[in-house]
Amino acid sequence: MEDTPFHFFSPDEINQLSRMEEADRANEYLYRVLDIGQHMLQCGGEVSRVEDSIRRLCLSFGAERADVFTITSSIVVTIYAHRFGAVTQTRRITGSAYDLRRLELLNQLSRRICAEHLNLEETEQALGKILATPQRGFGMQVLTYALISSSFSLFFGGSALDAAASGVIGIVLKCLDGLIRKTEANAFLSSLLCACLGGLLAGLAVRFHLGDNVDMISIGNIMLLIPGIALTNSLRDMFSGNTISGLMRFIEAVLLALTIAFGFALVAALI
Repeated sequence: MEDTPFHFFSPDEINQLSRMEEADRANEYLYRVLDIGQHMLQCGGEVSRVEDSIRRLCLSFGAERADVFTITSSIVVTIYAHRFGAVTQTRRITGSAYDLRRLELLNQLSRRICAEHLNLEETEQALGKILATPQRGFGMQVLTYALISSSFSLFFGGSALDAAASGVIGIVLKCLDGLIRKTEANAFLSSLLCACLGGLLAGLAVRFHLGDNVDMISIGNIMLLIPGIALTNSLRDMFSGNTISGLMRFIEAVLLALTIAFGFALVAALI
């Protein structure tokens, strides 16, 4: 039986193996950084904040250079360091669920990573803890929807009866929104269905003398659906120089607003 020959690695081969190992490690770090950036973007963070956070995280993990390009639906990051070369990853962003509390926790995590230079395992644990943090309970969300609807109805001149009807309809819209989200339907379909149901219930409330004015009841429910955060972030993105992302978000916000208006107008014309 012949002995298997032992191969000695040349210095160049050893250097190449070490470079490959460093590149694999860099890919793991970059993947986790993109996780943080993705969740920040989906929670309502503006593009400039996401890009700056990703860049700082990459540099804190040992990259010598980090180039980040972010729009509302995609993140592209290329990092470079002499020991592992250039590494690029792309992340497709789908869906959004605005959660400013989680966004703040992610911002705190990014600052902590940069200050304390957490390793990959510590970063994964901290991110997992944030993602496992429960959101506000459904009961609290329902109460918030009712308060917002009734408050805006009163603010725009509605009566107490209008405010009560608007609050009850707000609860119904929250329940419908929860059901629609479970089907993973897009935001336009969700807004259209909620607008149609809100307009229908407002008309029925006035017809059965549970409210005084359809417009005053509807305005409270409309304020629940208006994409205010998306519109604000679009303007901030454009003012900070991210024109493409800003325009995309602005157009999306305008289309959502038109969809909401169409839903209420369609029902108003039918009843």
